[in-house]
Amino acid sequence: QVQLVESGGGLVQAGGSLRLSCAASGPTFSGYHMGWFRQAPGKEREFVAHIRWSVGWTYYADSVKGRFTIARDNVKNKVYLQMNSLKPEDTAVYYCAATRGDTDSRARDYAYWGQGTQVTVST
Repeated sequence: QVQLVESGGGLVQAGGSLRLSCAASGPTFSGYHMGWFRQAPGKEREFVAHIRWSVGWTYYADSVKGRFTIARDNVKNKVYLQMNSLKPEDTAVYYCAATRGDTDSRARDYAYWGQGTQVTVST
């Protein structure tokens, strides 16, 4: 069982930056690949970024490529999402998720989810 807790969300002006953190706990976190997803009001949950367990290979949604960076610290059991040049359309609840599967962007393949953290970008 893996428990995930996100933090770092908030209100920011367009063009600003935020850094989200996801703290993982549980005896079996080792070997999990991690992802960030987001869900805006009235919209489906969408993939944002993914990072593999060991080699740190990353993958991003086109909408955030070049602006967001995902990173992980396997010693501290944390995953981060650095978000720069934020736009109003980035407003959503952001979730981190964990998977052992050979996947990246499919939400249904992630077994564990955090409770989410709200990010609001104002104009």
